[in-house]
Amino acid sequence: MVTIGLLSDTHGHLDDAVYKHFADCDEIWHAGDFGAEVAGPLANFKPLRGVYGNIDGKDIRAVYPEHLRFQIEGLDVWMTHIGGYPDKYAPDVKRIIYTKPPRLFISGHSHILKVIYDKKIDCLHINPGAAGNSGWHKVKTLIKFCITDGKIHNLAAIEIGKR
Repeated sequence: MVTIGLLSDTHGHLDDAVYKHFADCDEIWHAGDFGAEVAGPLANFKPLRGVYGNIDGKDIRAVYPEHLRFQIEGLDVWMTHIGGYPDKYAPDVKRIIYTKPPRLFISGHSHILKVIYDKKIDCLHINPGAAGNSGWHKVKTLIKFCITDGKIHNLAAIEIGKR
């Protein structure tokens, strides 16, 4: 079993609540739009996987890819920043997701927390919303979940305060 802390759209602001809520996590995943001041502290706190977002500069893009596909605990995961969501996937995602779907698809960008099961491709889509202070969202959010033997469980949406 692994416990994952998932966030996105920090835009250079790392709320202290992230450390509290992700203290027992094995890994942290960031779905893009880090902002330069966020990746280092997160990587020093816990093992970090991430993708760059549209606001991230050369420093983040040199370390984190646009798309990240990997296996963990028997689960096929695909993470990208601008990915869309079921029935409205981004064009570059749509070309692949219907022919080689992951079991978990993670995206950010919209600043809207969403957890949607895509029945057509047997895939769970998660967008953790936005954990930073920039953007139009009103409440900063995180997601926390566990993976065991290819299954996601104990998924929780966490509100960490107003932006």
